[in-house]
Parts: sequence; structure tokens; C-alpha cells
Amino acid sequence: MTNILPNGSGRSRRVLVSHTQIAESAIRLLNAHDVDVFFSPPYDPSEVVAARAAELQIDALMVRQGRIDDQVIGASAKLRVIVKHGVGVDNIDIAAATARGIPVLRALGSNSRAVAEHAIALALMLVKEIQPLNAAVKAGGWPKPSFIGKDFKGATIGLIGYGGIGRETARMAEALGMEVVVHDPYAPQAVQADGFAVAEIDAMLPVLDILSLHCPLTAGTRNLIDARRLALMKPGAVIVNTARGGLIDEAALAAALAEGRIAAAGLDSFAQEPPTADNPLWPLPTLTATPHIGGVTAGSARSMAEIAARHIISVLDGNPPDQRSLALASELSA
Repeated sequence: MTNILPNGSGRSRRVLVSHTQIAESAIRLLNAHDVDVFFSPPYDPSEVVAARAAELQIDALMVRQGRIDDQVIGASAKLRVIVKHGVGVDNIDIAAATARGIPVLRALGSNSRAVAEHAIALALMLVKEIQPLNAAVKAGGWPKPSFIGKDFKGATIGLIGYGGIGRETARMAEALGMEVVVHDPYAPQAVQADGFAVAEIDAMLPVLDILSLHCPLTAGTRNLIDARRLALMKPGAVIVNTARGGLIDEAALAAALAEGRIAAAGLDSFAQEPPTADNPLWPLPTLTATPHIGGVTAGSARSMAEIAARHIISVLDGNPPDQRSLALASELSA
């Protein structure tokens, strides 16, 4: 079997990581609890990952990147737990895991600060028009005589989702002088307790300068921002998505950007990852893209791996899965 990279051998339990690396501290933690760590390159086809899982007869899966479907989940008769190296689990077939009695757990709280920083960084760049100014100067232009910038103080940012990441983003935005409005049907009391306004999506869109998405991808949130809602936003508004790509109808967003109805967008996630070369967003100069790395910093990567490792160790040691971290099929997209 090629491309299987173990960190050691001889231990009685095995975990397969859908990537080529995790934090060394997590590997040491797993090894200390009788778990060997094996790696599978990200985005390998399901049949390739399933063959590795079957040959190794893994006890656990730590999911970083790539699709984990029923073929992978059913490959090892010993598999007892699946853990996400992060919090978004829409790349895992939760229903298939549940049908086999295998819990799927998330590394909650591990990357909230990092993703919030990335969301604010994208918002800053878009509102301050850094990309077009950079392009103009490099092309020999000097738009200083005609350029009028925008202020953050007094700007209104709307957040959809008020979990750990949304909360961190709200605090940072407030520190920059922005007015914060939040939509989260599951946390209105928490939003109000923190001093922020609560609003329905359609009601807040016309007043926003920035829309930032921080909710999970579910059957109810897929294409949450569609052509109708994009049309509700005021000219000059910008959109930031550091959550899940499927939250935005990408074709509708491309049309809105091309027509100038939305000033700019900063996306860290896409409906298909990696995106195809013919994505309609690519030709648009008002689109800034990053490769779903908002939560990937040295500190957050270590935290994600260590939390995931502790979940694996706990379940393999016979403890019930942490209910707060448990992902349910009913919460996720079909």
C-alpha cells in the first residue's frame, strides 16, 4: 500500500488521518495512549482512502480534508469513532456513520479566534479596496487624486451565526467601531446579553455594509444567500464567507459581482473544494479567494489536533462520546 505514512508501529490501536500531517503534540498524545497514527493524502478518492482503512483495520478516523463517505466508513470493521480536525462536518456522511453506530465528534472551540481574525482581515481588505488599489498601482496608475476611502467606524456588519466564531468576530468588529447586527435563531438571548442587535436576515440585509457568514451548512442553510437575498443588499456592500461554501449560491454571487450590485466578496470556502477551474467567480476582480485556511494557524492547528486526539482516546478507552461535540445527521445537509 503506497502513500501510507505511519509515525510508528507496534501499538494495538490505529487512527487514519485524512491529511499528511497533524501537530506533533497530538501524535505524542495518541502514541502515549496506545494509538498509532497513519496518514492519507488530502482529497484522495474515496476508494483509495477506503482501501487504506481496510488494510490498516483502523479503530478511528481523524478527518481533515476530503470526503468521508459510506465506503470509507464501512471499510474497517474495527472503526469506533470519527473525529473532525475542526468543527465543520459536512464532508462526513453523518447518516452512514450513525447507521453503523459510529459517533462523529467535532473539535469545538479550537479555531474560533483564528477564523474570526480571517473574517475581519477579509472585511478590512474589501472595504478598504486593497486589491483594486494594489492592481492599479502595479499597473502604473496612481488613483490618489480621485480615491475616497470608506470608514469602519459607524459601518454596519451583519453576522449570520453566533457560535464561537461569530462571537469572536462580533467582538473584533465592535472594537473597530462597527455596529453589529446578528441573526441566529438559536442564540438570540446570548446575542442580546453581549449587547448586540438581533435581526431577521431579510430585514438586516438592506442596511449592511458587510455581511459575514458563520453558520453551519445544513439542509436549511444551503444557498442561504441566493439571488433574492443578494438583491436585498445595498450597493457598495461586501460579503465575507469563512464558514461553508454551500451557504452562498455561487452563480448568483458571480452575477451580482459582475453587475456591480455587490461591491466585493471575500471567500475562504466554496461549494466544491478544491473549486473547478471554470468557476464563474474567477474572472471577477472584485472576488478575493483563499483556500479554506481561515482556521489554519499554528495555534489553532495544534488545538484542533489535540482536542480531536482526546476525543479518540476517550471513545477507544470505552467512554461515551462527548454529547456537546456530537454531530447529528438531523443537523446537517443531505
